[in-house]
Parts: sequence; structure tokens; C-alpha cells
Amino acid sequence: MLEELEKSLGYHYKDLNLLKHALTHSSCSVKINENYERLEFLGDRVLGLAVAAMLCKIFPREPEGSLAQRHTALVCKDTVAEVARRLHLDKYLFVGNEEIRSNENVLCDVGEALIASIFKDGGFDAAFAFVSRNWSDLIDKNTTPPKDAKTSLQEVAHIRGWGVPVYKVVRREGSEHEPVFYISVQVGGREEVGSGRSKKLAEQNAAGKVLDTLGEKYVKSSCL
Repeated sequence: MLEELEKSLGYHYKDLNLLKHALTHSSCSVKINENYERLEFLGDRVLGLAVAAMLCKIFPREPEGSLAQRHTALVCKDTVAEVARRLHLDKYLFVGNEEIRSNENVLCDVGEALIASIFKDGGFDAAFAFVSRNWSDLIDKNTTPPKDAKTSLQEVAHIRGWGVPVYKVVRREGSEHEPVFYISVQVGGREEVGSGRSKKLAEQNAAGKVLDTLGEKYVKSSCL
């Protein structure tokens, strides 16, 4: 089974156990040297570096801010999960519960873990080649970089003559180490409340809800 996946990935492992490690969910094994959680941590960093290198080469004249916006969209949960689905990684997962296979967060995590497994097996060049094969078509070379929800809402509000969106903290829940913030945004006679693990994420979530009602495009909060 793993040999079949190996062929579709376009990479031949020296140690195929690394691939199995990258595909093993904690519901199947709680041992940190057997499930993919540590690999996910490493893969997130390898992916970030690889995408940054690609963007600097493809857009040699773009300023840092524009590159950062493109980078955010390309390494976010939605994008990594999309790549994982295209590679049918859900089919090869080792899980204790079959429902886990379709979980968006799991697909993102295993996608990052897979990159780390290639990095550990073949080095950065091998990992970069894998990222390049699977992310190149996701880079839109002919458009301006995508904007986050707050930036998009501010531009929409300006165009429609609504003034500057006003954000206010509604409440805070959770523990000191795992807080959840609820923040409202008022603009153009509309008000929405967003939530997130930080004030920034809650503001983005609130702005996104307003943009959704207006049918405007933006980088989703899960990509922040």
C-alpha cells in the first residue's frame, strides 16, 4: 500500500518507515515516535521555507508585504488540506476512527508531516522539489496577492462610503493559556461578532462574516 502511494508522490524513500510515521494519527498510536505530530511541527517550517523561496524567485520585484500575503494563503490549513486531498492521503492514513480521514485539520497536519518525512529522508532539496511539484499551480502569477479579511473590508467600506470599520471586544472566555476572544465589527449599518484564539484572529473572523454577507472575496481566517 505504501509503495503505491510512494509512486504517486514521485519520491522514493530510503526508509519507508518515515512515510508510515507521517501517516499515523495519534488515535492509532499515542507514542510520539510513532504518530505524525512531531513531523507535522517540522513539516510546517519546511513548507514555509520552501514556499518563501518559490515566491522570491517567481516575484523578484514584489515588496515583502505582498509576498507575505501570498505566503499566508499558500501555507494555510485550507491549502495544505487541498493538496493532501489531491494526493489522496486520506486513503492511506492509519487511524483509530474512520471519521478522522475526512477531517480538514487532520488532512492539513498529515500534509505537513509528509513534507517533513521527505525532508528527513532526502534533505531539503527533495522536500523543496515535492513542494514545488504540488504548490506551483496554486500560485497565481497573474493577479495581485490576496488580501486578508480586515484589509478587504476596509477597502470595501472606503469604496462604499461607509467610513472605517469599528472593532470592539465583546468578551473573553477560556483559560489564560487557551483564551477565546469575541470581537464585534460595525460598518455600513452592519454588525457581526467573530471569535478566535487571539484578538487578531477574532477581528479577522468578524470582518470575514461581513464580507461573506456582501459576497466579497478574501483570504479565509483559517489561512491566517
